[in-house]
Amino acid sequence: MIRRGFPVAARLSHHRVLPGVPHVLPRLTSASAFGSSTESLVSRFCVEKTDLKDYVLPNASWFPDMLSMYQEFLEKTKADGWLKLPSFKSNRDHIQGLKIPSGFAVSSGTSSDQGDWRIFTRCIQAEGQGYEYVIFFHPTKKKSVCLFQPGPYLEGSPGCAHGGSLAAMMDETFSKTAYLAGEGLFTLSLNVRFKKCFPAAAAGRGLVPVRVTMSSGGPITDCPACLGPTTEEGGVPRK
Repeated sequence: MIRRGFPVAARLSHHRVLPGVPHVLPRLTSASAFGSSTESLVSRFCVEKTDLKDYVLPNASWFPDMLSMYQEFLEKTKADGWLKLPSFKSNRDHIQGLKIPSGFAVSSGTSSDQGDWRIFTRCIQAEGQGYEYVIFFHPTKKKSVCLFQPGPYLEGSPGCAHGGSLAAMMDETFSKTAYLAGEGLFTLSLNVRFKKCFPAAAAGRGLVPVRVTMSSGGPITDCPACLGPTTEEGGVPRK
């Protein structure tokens, strides 16, 4: 379940709060914190020229299915209105110049180059070993599709991706979609019911398109469609 609103948070180091003492940040509203339009947010988020490494570009570890769907959505960026979102190693690089809630802007002006800050889904540097993914966003439909190939460092049960790694990928897709849609959402609650084990790349090919649809009345999340190895290969059939 994804709920609308901002989390109540306490930052012990920044606000000098003693352990055990209740502390609530000033209430935030999406109107004051995220007052930019979707078009404005997208234009600043999807920078055309940067010296930063963009981790969504294909590398040698990508499997044929991952490359095939990547090329399919690249074609959709030319005519169907889809955008390929860049992905840098830290959200600090994404929010440069963007409007964010004041309660969460403690170090927003600090580039990741000034410290080894990394977003969780970009914390594994070795290609193909952790999170290999790319998110495509449709500004008009306010919808995203995430192509995700889990690596062997994300293993839970032997040969299968850890459920937490899949949830983290969903959460990353939700947050990017919500922000660019201008809704100003944070994930307050995320309930996932796993029906089948999902093989990590160490055990076969993996691909997880996660679809998130935003509506004017709040977020509507489609059931994630898991696309993995074929049935003949011992994987999950396409849905």
